[in-house]
Amino acid sequence: MTKDLLINFLFILLSLFLVQMVYLIKYAYRLEEIKGWVIGIFPVVSLILCMLLPIALEKGSVWDLRWIPFILGGLIGGFRLGFLQLLLVLIIRYCQGNDVGFYVTAITFTFIGVFVFFLSKYYLQMNIKQKVALSLALVIFALFTSLFVSIHIFGASLDNMFWTKYVAIHIIGISISTLLWEVIQTNFQVLQKLVKAEKLQIVSHLAASISHEVRNPLTVSRGFIQMLSEGETTQARKEYANIALQELDRATEVINDYLTFAKPAFDIEESININEEVQHAVNVIIPLANMNGIQVNLSLVDNHHYYVAKGDRKKFQQCLINIMKNGIESMSNHGEIKIHLNYEDTTIHINIQDEGTGMTREQIDRLGEPYFTTKEKGTGLGMMVSFSIIKSMNGNIHVTSEHGKGTCFSIHLPVSSVSDRMTQDTHFTKMV
Repeated sequence: MTKDLLINFLFILLSLFLVQMVYLIKYAYRLEEIKGWVIGIFPVVSLILCMLLPIALEKGSVWDLRWIPFILGGLIGGFRLGFLQLLLVLIIRYCQGNDVGFYVTAITFTFIGVFVFFLSKYYLQMNIKQKVALSLALVIFALFTSLFVSIHIFGASLDNMFWTKYVAIHIIGISISTLLWEVIQTNFQVLQKLVKAEKLQIVSHLAASISHEVRNPLTVSRGFIQMLSEGETTQARKEYANIALQELDRATEVINDYLTFAKPAFDIEESININEEVQHAVNVIIPLANMNGIQVNLSLVDNHHYYVAKGDRKKFQQCLINIMKNGIESMSNHGEIKIHLNYEDTTIHINIQDEGTGMTREQIDRLGEPYFTTKEKGTGLGMMVSFSIIKSMNGNIHVTSEHGKGTCFSIHLPVSSVSDRMTQDTHFTKMV
């Protein structure tokens, strides 16, 4: 009988672990829709399992640990949850038999329920010791009330040894359950604070990087504008004005990059010819590669088809140029950067392989984080924006690297359509 009581107690522990699992899922996936109803999992599931799988069924009596979830559920969830539990207890017990045990249950649970509902508004304000003491007092009071009603009103006879074990396991069970519930609640509050701290840390990093990146070009522009007013020659004034405009443009680009990260959704979604955009990005990056003695090797999918994806063309170009530029800057004055396209199962793969210094596993895992970069002078803004753009196109970026040998960025994008190049070129010629 003692073994059966302990098995019944495992049902209560199981529901507590279910609550903990839901809280962890909420934290891991940042689920906002999981709210107050979660607390109902513990008492309701425990109550149902305990009553449907009782310890022993005798004449006029069913033994289980239903008091533990009933009392704790009422104290934690208040009148609404407590009233729901009371209905469940009465319905399930009635289905198990309309006998003396049902009437004992109806009287005692309704009577104790009134005390539990009244004390619930004070329970949440108590400390852990007071909560354990109150739950213990209520379960002992409930058990002896049930004993009194059974013996003195309905004339039932109970085995003293079994009753002693029954009371002892209730005392131990409600103490453990109360402590576990408080631990789960404390853990969840800590997780919520971690989420808030992470958000504040990101804001701090972004604020620091914006301040640093925007202040420099503005300071330079201010200096050259001051020089314009000091009576320099016409040619010098033109050079100063051009430099000031370039620096202001650079500040604008930084702000636009941050806006892209903060709002990755595209204002205009258009059809992007992947082949052409990769070719265009390569054409833009070739002068930088030549300046650094880097050879660019481009290998398209084939010359007979166009592969089309959905997104913002300019932002997609920005993403490709950011990754190619990083690859070139990771190499010294020699080496090769390879861009290879491959089409497979409605997905286009854009592989950008460099022969640079490479990265460690830890560095790869941190790519795309605010203010993380492997360069001596940089903010990590380019990679952060690139990851955001590809994600908004329903794609993803896989990074493989070997320290000292190079890095490969593999961009996977869903292809919305594939068209024959000759047909498209003929159609274009007729329109011209």
